[in-house]
Amino acid sequence: MTEILLPDVDAEIPPEGVPIGRAAEILGIGVRTLRYYEDEGLLLDPAPRDSGHRRRYHRSDLAWIAGLLMLRQTGMPIARIRVMAELSRRAGTEAERLELLERHRDHVIEEMERTRRHLLAIERKIAAYREVVAHRGDHEDDGAG
Repeated sequence: MTEILLPDVDAEIPPEGVPIGRAAEILGIGVRTLRYYEDEGLLLDPAPRDSGHRRRYHRSDLAWIAGLLMLRQTGMPIARIRVMAELSRRAGTEAERLELLERHRDHVIEEMERTRRHLLAIERKIAAYREVVAHRGDHEDDGAG
């Protein structure tokens, strides 16, 4: 099976894994979000449980979820993330995963370009308002003497 490339998780994870609260803390998300991802079938495998039936997340689980978070934060819809998870569970689906990620990359680039255009418009407005404010300040100084 092809290696699945995942973000690194910078935290100490004991061999028995971490409970859901600690996993959420490490990932910077809420416990609810973590449960939602599992309920929606977005994890590669259901979170393993300890003898008390509590979820235990291992480094590979957290790395996978960190990858999901990156995809969400860059605008990938849950439905497409679900497709990525389904594909990633099966060997021989690298071409489909590649296509999915290339389409998403194109979307991210489009969003970045749109954001750059908006930022340019904001910068122009800021420059115009600075000019107005500076011009008013010059006139106020003339009469204050």
